[in-house]
Amino acid sequence: MSLNWSLLNFEELSAKQLYDILQARQQVFIVEQNCFYLDCDEIDFECFHLCVYDNNKLVAYLRILPPGAKYKEVSIGRVLTVADKRTTGLGKEIMKRALDIIEEKFPDQPIKIMAQSYLVKFYENFGFKNISEPFMEDGIPHNYMIIEK
Repeated sequence: MSLNWSLLNFEELSAKQLYDILQARQQVFIVEQNCFYLDCDEIDFECFHLCVYDNNKLVAYLRILPPGAKYKEVSIGRVLTVADKRTTGLGKEIMKRALDIIEEKFPDQPIKIMAQSYLVKFYENFGFKNISEPFMEDGIPHNYMIIEK
């Protein structure tokens, strides 16, 4: 893989990049997970968007939400790797980079996420602690998790 990484705020995204992001999010979270929800939640305007391209195709993505955008804490959301790049370590790499970016932009801030329950162990590997019982969000079990600073 010849990966190209970029971190952009909403205003810096080109129309093509925004299209790629929305298409990947729809494919993973709506089509693959058979979960119908409104993905465009207006929080994107406040976020940093971490995009990973391989040969001009978006292969991984997440958004970093500053404090106050969704929770009082910094957050990470819409974490995805496209189907044909899963099990390559790309999901771990994008999470590591996101945590480094957060430490640089929001030093010593706690990080809160809403994780799909089947991914709790994945996020625990990065230092997140489960702080809730599973609950349903858009028909999928989730847990709140946090890294305290």
